[in-house]
Amino acid sequence: MTKDLQFDPATIRELAQILRESDLTEIELVDNDMRVKLVRQVTVAPMAMPLAAHAAPAPAAAAATASPAPAAPAAEVDADHPGAVNSPMVGVAYLSPEPTAANFVTVGSKVAQGQTLMLIEAMKTYNQIKAPRAGTVTRILVESGMPVEFGEPLMIVE
Repeated sequence: MTKDLQFDPATIRELAQILRESDLTEIELVDNDMRVKLVRQVTVAPMAMPLAAHAAPAPAAAAATASPAPAAPAAEVDADHPGAVNSPMVGVAYLSPEPTAANFVTVGSKVAQGQTLMLIEAMKTYNQIKAPRAGTVTRILVESGMPVEFGEPLMIVE
């Protein structure tokens, strides 16, 4: 560009074209006291495949363990149940450390205080959800790969 840079509509259109052609997301030009910044919004498709890949083995794993009580919808259980383990964050729940691995716990499992019950992925970080007390897992209220909300009951440990 020349020293006598002017920010007229034609120049801005040219910059926008450069932005598209070069696959850049941002261009900023400053000329003395004038400044133009063009930002292109890039839409990224959600990463459904890795999540689906992790969630896919869960039904087979659940069938293989033949747990005595199937997972109940969280709406049926009061979050104030004395044995409820509630989600400390919004994210995606995983019952096993890897898609092909066994679940951390199943219905009927005896757990110690501080034992890992599941993982919640939030902002690409896997957070361990630990047992707040020793006891027996009587109900698992979520499925692997299921989105969870803050305060949502995940399990009952009695």
